[in-house]
Amino acid sequence: MANKKFTEMSSDELEKQKKTIQLVTGILAGMLSALLIMVVLLSIKQGFNATSMALGVIPFALMPIVFLNFNSLKEIKKELNSRNNVV
Repeated sequence: MANKKFTEMSSDELEKQKKTIQLVTGILAGMLSALLIMVVLLSIKQGFNATSMALGVIPFALMPIVFLNFNSLKEIKKELNSRNNVV
């Protein structure tokens, strides 16, 4: 899918993109939270070793993706609100 600016997209496309980003972001944030909890429990149970350290880096490395998706959602909502206020 080509990257189009939100101003160039129709309202239906924006709504679809908003729902998709919300779903993907929620799943990613949930999985990262679950992985972080599992790493903490693994560290408590087996001690802090190379495995728990390697797995512990993953949630923090992928967290910027969640923040970028939240920013995209904000921009989509702002664009939809501006269209609804104009019409």
